[in-house]
Amino acid sequence: MAEEKNDSLLVHMDYTQTNCLNEATEGDNTLRSIIGSKKKNKNSNAYLLSDADEQLLLNINFNQTVRPRSIVIQTSESHIAQGPKRIKLFINRPAIGFEDVEDAEEPEAAQVIELTEEQVKSGKPIPLRFVRFQSVNILHIFVQSNFGDEDVTRIDAVDVLGSATSGGGAKDLSGLQAEEGH
Repeated sequence: MAEEKNDSLLVHMDYTQTNCLNEATEGDNTLRSIIGSKKKNKNSNAYLLSDADEQLLLNINFNQTVRPRSIVIQTSESHIAQGPKRIKLFINRPAIGFEDVEDAEEPEAAQVIELTEEQVKSGKPIPLRFVRFQSVNILHIFVQSNFGDEDVTRIDAVDVLGSATSGGGAKDLSGLQAEEGH
């Protein structure tokens, strides 16, 4: 069997369908501000910030089926108290809200991860249970708590690493729509 790739899957993200519940709505404090370039954010002025409390629900839609092997969630060292501590991952749910994820544990959640401050500060890839992430069209990342029990959670960068599946899945037809307009 060939070695699996571990490329950024953000290039396969469907930007129009990707969103975040409970994100701050002012300035560059949104999910789109840190993944809009379809690669890991390196702009220190852009970060995702929660609004009403520490919880966030990131819904990352892909334009084809992917196989995530790891995720990266990074918060700068100076804001680590606001960095995500406990996350739950869900897959392929077209509509999901806080009531669906708050009390869910494995196996309803594809994986529950207690992050370390070192993982979040360094932005090191966090391995996923590969057998549970074989055919993913939507990845939901629920941030349940942060390190300092702060009122808000901050994420400076997110990335999903793995490989696209060959064949199948929805195709990105955005270029075709523009072409038909002629």
